Amino acid sequence: MVVLKKIKSSTLMETLIATVLIMVIFVVASLILNNLFSNSIKNNTRAIIAKLNEIEYLYINGKIELPFYDDYESWIISVESISNSKMITIKAVNNSTDKRIENEIYKNEN
Repeated sequence: MVVLKKIKSSTLMETLIATVLIMVIFVVASLILNNLFSNSIKNNTRAIIAKLNEIEYLYINGKIELPFYDDYESWIISVESISNSKMITIKAVNNSTDKRIENEIYKNEN
């Protein structure tokens, strides 16, 4: 008769605890990655900066008159002259995040 050897293995409780720990680690990692991606999308201002550069170009070449107001996606853009100064302010304010971008240029003397 053959004697069976006892094989060392983990119990059901150890396996369940290890599975729960792995699941908790994956959930925490996915929450962290989701937060990072949503913040990077929310703080992306490349499109509005390109739009402000386009408006500045149009002003310099005399294609728009002051004051100038525009809406771009969730941004409100305003181009106004500073009183008693030779400066123009180009402002963009985001409605949802209340983020502000401001740029100043010299007046076009045409």
